[in-house]
Amino acid sequence: MSFVRNNFDPTPNNDPVFKIVAMAMKDILENGKENVINASLGALFDEEEKLVCYPSVFNYLNQLENSKKAKYASAFSGNLNYQKDIYNWLTKNINLNLHYNVMASSGGTGAISLTLLASLNQGDTFLIPNIAWSSYQFMAEQFQFKTAKYNILKDNKFDIEDFKKQCLKLVGKQERIVVIINDPCHNPTGFTLSQEEWREIIEFVDDCSKTTPFIILNDIAYIDYSTKDEPYKFMEEFNNISDNTIIVSAFSLSKSLTSYGLRCGAAVIFAKNQKDTDEVFFVFEKLARSIWSNVNNGAMETFSYIANEGNEQYLKEKQYYIDLLKKRSDLFIKEAEACGLKHYRYDEGFFITLMVDKEIQEKFHQELIKNHIYTVSIEGGIRIAICSLTIEKIKNLAFKIKKILASC
Repeated sequence: MSFVRNNFDPTPNNDPVFKIVAMAMKDILENGKENVINASLGALFDEEEKLVCYPSVFNYLNQLENSKKAKYASAFSGNLNYQKDIYNWLTKNINLNLHYNVMASSGGTGAISLTLLASLNQGDTFLIPNIAWSSYQFMAEQFQFKTAKYNILKDNKFDIEDFKKQCLKLVGKQERIVVIINDPCHNPTGFTLSQEEWREIIEFVDDCSKTTPFIILNDIAYIDYSTKDEPYKFMEEFNNISDNTIIVSAFSLSKSLTSYGLRCGAAVIFAKNQKDTDEVFFVFEKLARSIWSNVNNGAMETFSYIANEGNEQYLKEKQYYIDLLKKRSDLFIKEAEACGLKHYRYDEGFFITLMVDKEIQEKFHQELIKNHIYTVSIEGGIRIAICSLTIEKIKNLAFKIKKILASC
């Protein structure tokens, strides 16, 4: 006899990232942080190994009246000023001519969940990258969707041919197709698509949508750490979608505002027709009401401040860490090239992923742990979180890892 719904797995959730983080913390307590390299944390840390919390964000949040922090949001879809400021944040300095709606969500994860629940039928297939944030697969399993995977990189470039191949397998097989594209600053490789690659994706998807309606779910969680002058410029390609395609951009305050625990984000729905964005929006709103009710009011008020009066100070603070991430990644990649440690293409972002033969990956991962180096083993390789490592910890790290790899 079971008291849970059929097809739900009642066993404990053993998230691989949190498990490794816990092991690293235990090692630090026993052996001292100077003897442990914790490259498993997917959050931004400073050069003193402390979690980065932008003063512009938290000084404002902390001085908010208690009543503003305690109150409900004005609507299940989020505060009106928050919705407006999210849209302006995404579209500033770009030319976007689409109808849209903005739905506040419980982090970027909430935006992704809403899209899947609203769009796919039970048993449908969700198309994800072969190297990806593990929660895509996990969400699909919990919602009782299948997954198919497209190869993200071939010869150091986006594998557009396999992307097309995997999409075509679903055309005409289900009522709607949902494909997730985590770009820019792909988690976990650090790869970013070019404007031209986005153009080809849109053209192909529109062709497919003549047979099957298509939803592109664009996970932009790390976009504000792009090194490009205009990181949102690629969204101008969205203007070319057809009536049978919509795009949902999943935005996260966790990374952009270093406010992981506030659980605030947004799903921004783009379409050629207002009736289509409205339809999706109304379903999102009902789903949100049934799952988390409404989003953190203090977080939304803080974002609106950062998007307006607090923007100049915020941008200065963030730029420091964009530059620091570049210094960290440049050092790791330079040393990796010097010792022949292979990794997937990295352009920008929080992570670099090592290329490791599947046959030895688990042994290699365990050997790293034995040597007090904590990483995350994922499909396709080993994830190094440069976002959490100091320059000092990165020095010679590639050489240490290469030596351990050679022994496996």
